[in-house]
Amino acid sequence: MVEKIIDLIGISSNSIEDAVQIALARAGVTVKGIHHAHVEDISAVVEDNQVKQWRVALKATFLVRDQLHE
Repeated sequence: MVEKIIDLIGISSNSIEDAVQIALARAGVTVKGIHHAHVEDISAVVEDNQVKQWRVALKATFLVRDQLHE
């Protein structure tokens, strides 16, 4: 078995959890079988002393398939 890890950055104005979900959902459109995500970094864009945007860097792991069209 071989797995591959990709770096993703999710961005949300709502929450950290939403930023993670957005990153995984978008990656899942073209990458099938993501089964693990590790949050590497969380940061916030701040304007007028308010959090305007959450940015979450994560690593997503998926299985490398043996056949092209499984």
